[in-house]
Amino acid sequence: MSIQRIGCGPRMSDAVVHGNTVYLAGHVADVAKGRSVTEQTKDILAQIDETLAEAGTDKTKILSTTIYLSDIKTFAEMNAVWDAWVAQGHTPARATVEAKLAHPDFTVEIVVVAAR
Repeated sequence: MSIQRIGCGPRMSDAVVHGNTVYLAGHVADVAKGRSVTEQTKDILAQIDETLAEAGTDKTKILSTTIYLSDIKTFAEMNAVWDAWVAQGHTPARATVEAKLAHPDFTVEIVVVAAR
């Protein structure tokens, strides 16, 4: 079975496709780095849409998601954006945890596994 790497860099790939499973790396805000949790979450979800499309799938096929928040007190703020974005009837298994992220300007990081 072949392995396809999307956005392959020296340290990591944006996504790896193996068979009919797509593994996305943790996505953090690109445009909205340092901004509110709402803006960062919107930015990340747009990136996820793009990466899934490049891998030949979409958010209706997300199997599982792990969301990392630098402050769990922002859970409701992140969820407001998530709930408006996620495909109802196709919600994935999900975990949300508080974690220290790679840079203080990042307040949200999202990891996704999807079917193709």
